[in-house]
Amino acid sequence: MSPRLLACVLALLAVSACRPQITYDYAKEPDPRKTGFVIGVNDVLSIDVWKNQDLSGRHHVRPDGNITMPIIGDVNAAGLTPPQLRDLLGKKLSRFLRDDAAVVTVTVVEVNSYRINVVGKVERPGVYTPKDFVSVLDALALAGGPSRFAETDQIIVIRRDRDGQQRKIPFYYSEVVAGRHLEMNITLLGGDTVVVP
Repeated sequence: MSPRLLACVLALLAVSACRPQITYDYAKEPDPRKTGFVIGVNDVLSIDVWKNQDLSGRHHVRPDGNITMPIIGDVNAAGLTPPQLRDLLGKKLSRFLRDDAAVVTVTVVEVNSYRINVVGKVERPGVYTPKDFVSVLDALALAGGPSRFAETDQIIVIRRDRDGQQRKIPFYYSEVVAGRHLEMNITLLGGDTVVVP
């Protein structure tokens, strides 16, 4: 083997050795764009009960995830889609109203629960409340991008499961911006934190 060819082979091996080994299963992460909007804390709902103005109105989802409705009291709204909440309210109201009068419509009029945290070595760290779903790259762009001292291949997304457990999802910036391993650029869930060391 010629010295020049040997040098090229060694250079290629060095580059491939520097590339990260991707072992995380990104396919297991939920995509909120496919499941429909899930009501969260601080969202504002408009609830209309057909032919009953006294039961209709706007409701702010409290920090405990509940709203308070006349007649039926506290109802947990956080974690439900608007159709799920509509069905739940209709069922609860049907105990007090005639069946045809328990027709309920639920509309989300203000989305305040979709909050993304971006912390660490970015230009503008903080809490962002985008009006549409964002990916990891979108969140980094909202924060002005990584600073020049950031360790961009050690970025993680911290996500809390429904049972309260936190997990770390790795994000290799250089791989994604090079067009490789685009599955890493997951759609963020409300409450996710992007950490840029």
